[in-house]
Order: sequence, then structure tokens, then C-alpha cells
Amino acid sequence: MKIFHVEDDADIREIARMSLEMVGGFHVDQYEHADAALAVAAEARPDVLLLDVMMPGMTGPQLLAELRKMDHMAHVPAIYMTARVQPQEIEAFKKTGAVGVILKPFDPVTLGQEITEMLQSKAA
Repeated sequence: MKIFHVEDDADIREIARMSLEMVGGFHVDQYEHADAALAVAAEARPDVLLLDVMMPGMTGPQLLAELRKMDHMAHVPAIYMTARVQPQEIEAFKKTGAVGVILKPFDPVTLGQEITEMLQSKAA
């Protein structure tokens, strides 16, 4: 499964990559900001979008709105990663079309399983 991951924090990107590839068995394409992600989005064919919420320039929800304008990205499941954990915030993120929200700091051992469970829950 291919993950399109956008995260501005280099340490979080590296931990997520190691976790998702080594523990979860995913293929991960990573981008440090929305502009870098949008520059390659036309050719990308991910199975899931994993988007940081708070990034400079463009937030995760704003990026998701831009990606949704592309036919091939219109229905790709999206998951946000954020430290913003208030129930009303999580509900607002889901209303933008996300299938789930992963809270930071995340557990590198269970990150892949969390993503898999969110995708299975969406499919059910």
C-alpha cells in the first residue's frame, strides 16, 4: 500500500517513514510541505493520504481540498496527523473528508495498524 505523507517536521517524517515501511510494510512517499506535494500530485497514485494539519503556507485541510480537485485524488482516503486533540477539532477534521485522525505524538509501533484499522473501518 502506498502512502502520500505530507509533514513539515523532519524528525516526524523520518520516524513515520521508518515506522510505516519497516514495521507496517507500506511504501511511503514524503513531502515537507503542501507546495512540494502539489508539485507531484498529478502523477501520484497513492492508496492513502496522510497529512499533517498545521504546516506553514497551507494547512492539511487546505491541501486536502486542493488534492480533491484532481479526479484521481477525489476519493483517496485521507487521514490527518495532529496534536490538536479536542473532540470538536477532531470532528471538524473528519468533516473535511478525512476517514480518521492520528494524534501526535503517535506510537511508531502501532502507526501502521492505526492506519489499516481506519481504512478497514471506512470500507465497512
